[in-house]
Order: sequence, then structure tokens, then C-alpha cells
Amino acid sequence: MTPDPAAIDSWKLIGVVIVALGFALRLPPLLVVLVAAGATGLVAGLDPLAVLEQLGTLFLDSRFTTLPIVLLMPLIGLLERHGLQERAAALISGAARATAGRVLLAYQAMRALTSMFGLAIGGHAQMIRPLVAPMAEGVAQARAKAPLPDALLDRLRAHAAAAENFGNFFADDVVVAVGPVLIMKGVFERAGVDVATHAIGAWGLPTALFALLLGAWRFRRLDQALAVAGGMASPAAEPPR
Repeated sequence: MTPDPAAIDSWKLIGVVIVALGFALRLPPLLVVLVAAGATGLVAGLDPLAVLEQLGTLFLDSRFTTLPIVLLMPLIGLLERHGLQERAAALISGAARATAGRVLLAYQAMRALTSMFGLAIGGHAQMIRPLVAPMAEGVAQARAKAPLPDALLDRLRAHAAAAENFGNFFADDVVVAVGPVLIMKGVFERAGVDVATHAIGAWGLPTALFALLLGAWRFRRLDQALAVAGGMASPAAEPPR
């Protein structure tokens, strides 16, 4: 019996399954991605040395993106060891009107504005873990009258990561001079679609504004959940000062 070519080709998607299972089981992401890449290459008929060669080539091609993060990790770890997160939390926790949601919304707005002009000042490793998440958590803990549950603090940290993603991803195609707009124009041209760069930017602005409004709604709900868990008044019910 001749094997079905379609069934053979479907095995090449084994990497997607491995990534989904690895993330669902909360295994180390780097290990999951490497295993998925190796399995996909072997199923596609490549020998192990060819798979390693391809991984090395991809790393070198994207080294200007990955190397700054890799080189910054020791510095950030050293700063965290000497109390960076604690100082960041203490700095913002004294602000009278600050809430965790407002801190995250301010960061998302700032990240969106800088992303529009191609300024890479944020990032999960550079900003969210050492500064933004501890600041939001410090505000939440300072306002709470009761200890906050770990599950809610994990939710807060997830919202901090989302602020980076929403601010960076949905606002980087507004200004014409920034790379993503030019990349999209190139993709359209190769597909035979004539589109002006200013039109791409014009349609990107409503998306960026909607992402900011959606973030504001999500962060307000986070503040409400923190207020209920911490036994404090909701920010929306605070009297004006």
C-alpha cells in the first residue's frame, strides 16, 4: 500500500504540536522551541548536522535582535540582585493616585508612542520584569488592606507583559518611516497589490488607538479585581482630591 503523500506532509507540522504541548505543560520555552525545530527538521528529511546548521544560520541572521537581549540579561540580573525591583516598587507605591492598572496603562501608552517612531526602549527582559511589573505589584500591595493571592499577582504580571505586547505590536505600523510599514508594502507589491505607504499608516492608527482603549478597559478590570481581593475601595469610587 502506497503511503498518502498528504499524510507524510502533515507530519512536518509535528513542531506545532510540540510547541503547543510544551507551552501547555509550562516547560521551558527555549527547550520547547529547540525540540520542535529539531523534530521538524528530522521529519522533513534533514540530517542532525543540517538541522544544527540551519539553527545557527537563523541565529546569525537575527543576531542584531537577539544579542542585545542576551547581553543585557547579566546586567539586569546583577541589578535585580542589588534591589532594582524593590526600589522600583518603593518609588511608585508612594504615589497617592497610582494604581496597578494606571501604571500599566501609562507604560502601554508610552510603549505605543515610542514604537510608532521605531524607538526600542521597552521589552520583556529589559523593562517588564525588572521595572514595570514590580512597580505595578508594589502599588497593588501598598493599596491592599489584606494580602493579595498569588493567582491574582500572576494575573497582574501577565497584564504587565500584555502592556508591552499591545503597545509595541499594534502601534509600529503608523509612521511611514518605520520598518514594518515598508515590510508590508513590499509584501503587497510582491503579491501584485499597489498600496501607498501613507495608506498603511492611516489604517494602522485606528488599530493602535483601539488597542490602547482595550488595554484601558482590561487594566480597569484588573484594578477592580485587586480592590475586591485587597479589601479596598475601587479606584472608580475614589473621591476627587
